[in-house]
Amino acid sequence: MLRFGIISTAKIAQDHVIPAIQDAENCVVSAIASRDLSRARAVADRFSAPHAFGSYEEMLASDVIDAVYIPLPTSQHVEWTIKAADAGKHVLCEKPIALKAQEIDTLIAARDRNGVIISEAFMVTYAPVWAKVKALLSSGAIGTLKHVQGAFSYFNRDPQNMRNIPELGGGALPDIGVYPTIVTRVVTGEEPKRVQASVERDREFGTDIYSSVRADFGSFELSFYLATQLAARQLMVFHGTDGYIEVKSPFNANRWGAEEVELTNQAHNQSQIFRFQDSRQYKLEAEAFARAVTGEGEVVTLESSKNNQLFIDAIYRAADKEGWETV
Repeated sequence: MLRFGIISTAKIAQDHVIPAIQDAENCVVSAIASRDLSRARAVADRFSAPHAFGSYEEMLASDVIDAVYIPLPTSQHVEWTIKAADAGKHVLCEKPIALKAQEIDTLIAARDRNGVIISEAFMVTYAPVWAKVKALLSSGAIGTLKHVQGAFSYFNRDPQNMRNIPELGGGALPDIGVYPTIVTRVVTGEEPKRVQASVERDREFGTDIYSSVRADFGSFELSFYLATQLAARQLMVFHGTDGYIEVKSPFNANRWGAEEVELTNQAHNQSQIFRFQDSRQYKLEAEAFARAVTGEGEVVTLESSKNNQLFIDAIYRAADKEGWETV
């Protein structure tokens, strides 16, 4: 059993990741760390974790954990990932693991010098819906892929929310732009060559709140928009010469809606629906990470994370110019 320590008592940890780790077959939450010991103890008691620490450093120095999960504000991800790795702990860090691609080079160095696993927590990549999309594309189910279309939006104008605070790494692209980019890259095995983009920023917060992106992958294009101040929507469609694939709940599997993949033929007179009942992508993520620690499984690598961040970095640059920007 891989023993996890949780750095902070963040909402995503309590609502999704800690319960998922506790339900996993090969890992367990052994400790909670917070800068407030009483808060750490309260969360530890809630989830029956035996240990609570009043500082992150104290937990990293202990021998009661093998790995850490980091759901801190984005601006702190690189710092604490390196500190955890240097303490000899494996690291599962919330996305985005960094705010610039070059920062991930320092994480690769920390991983290699300490011989630990460091992985960005892209839970979507472990969901069976995406394994199915990848299999359908590989089998030629829609012929030649020509276009991928995506959308991800929600509405949040809370000034205290980290997503609206630039200093904490807020913004739509770091928060949700990474999803259409990672899933397209994973299921096609291709990387973007160049991008065009427009980005709108909130006048009060200074964070990017809307982006419209066009990316050239060579043999196909990806176009998507994302927003943090629009009505909630999620969409991913893969359109080919012989049909198209629509993912019904592409990012927040089950919580958003039905976990379904619909394959429609060229004439739009036949379709197949593949359903996945409560796939628990956070649980699958935790189990895959624990297997990777033993050398028996695969997780999102830092090299893949760097390529995804190169994509996001290029979108920001493209928004400041006319025409194409090289990724």
